[in-house]
Amino acid sequence: MSIAIRKTLPRSTVVAAATALAAAISTLPAQALDAQWCKDVHIRFFVGGAEGDAFGTIVYNGAKQAATDLGPKVDYIFSGWDIEKMVQQLREAVAVKPGGIAMMGHPGDAAIMPLAEQAHKDGIKMMYQNVPVPTVTAAFGGGYVGAQQEQQGRALGAEAYKLGKLKSGDKAIMIGPFENESRGARERGTVAALKEAGVDVVQINSATEWAADPNLAIPVITAALLNNPDVKAVGYPGGQMLGNVPTYMQAAGRKPGDIFNFGFDTSPQIVEAFKGGWVQLTADQQPFLQGYLPILSLCQQVVLGLAPMNVDTGAGFVTPENYQIVAELAKQALR
Repeated sequence: MSIAIRKTLPRSTVVAAATALAAAISTLPAQALDAQWCKDVHIRFFVGGAEGDAFGTIVYNGAKQAATDLGPKVDYIFSGWDIEKMVQQLREAVAVKPGGIAMMGHPGDAAIMPLAEQAHKDGIKMMYQNVPVPTVTAAFGGGYVGAQQEQQGRALGAEAYKLGKLKSGDKAIMIGPFENESRGARERGTVAALKEAGVDVVQINSATEWAADPNLAIPVITAALLNNPDVKAVGYPGGQMLGNVPTYMQAAGRKPGDIFNFGFDTSPQIVEAFKGGWVQLTADQQPFLQGYLPILSLCQQVVLGLAPMNVDTGAGFVTPENYQIVAELAKQALR
């Protein structure tokens, strides 16, 4: 894991900030850093998916653990990965004026910008998770916890090319929210890496509702495989769909190992798909940290006046050779 720092401040600024922070801490009551030291802070936390969602559940578990450890009052917001719903819920969250908001970045810079401006005016601390919004944070502050989308997508494409033993001229299918400027950067990165290696990539734009119910994608994926019988690899945009690979492959009349299936995230379903030979590669972005660290950072900002965290949670790859290392934690919805 790496912590990204955007720029180096002048030494005088750093010294002044450190002096101010020390003075602020000296005025805090002695119990401020005891257990539950964040108990007076109200936070609204965006989980992203629906309740019970494979990826969202891990994020939620991380956030719940942070709330238990630190003591803030947390309102958990479920959006079903619906971007318009997220924006409306963020508008409502800003209106409530909590101490901090941890927001999924899926709507993108343009949609979030006016609400981030209002939050800044109201003194609400902001954190973003899963999808970065660099223009927003540059303008109105806030930190980011999650993988760097395009970077992780490109890395996955390169790894799929290598482990899938693909070669120039081979055909692959990549599924993703390509029309979403911010969220789709990851899958566009995967496509770019594969195309640069000479792979012919068929792109399928994913519907929002597929994340909530991956079975809805069965007709589209089945048709794509029937129309492209020579396809060597298929990439999926998230753990919900990657965990449903056995269903997709069986619906298309394919057997384990016929196609190199790859994507993002871990879950109990993905562990079973690895075990059954249906899935061969996934990129781990440690969603538990995307739940835990935004709440920790908001508590630190509100109570201690610390700067927001910027943490890249992209951890590497899970393969048939190492999936058992994370299997038990994945089954507990912690990885």
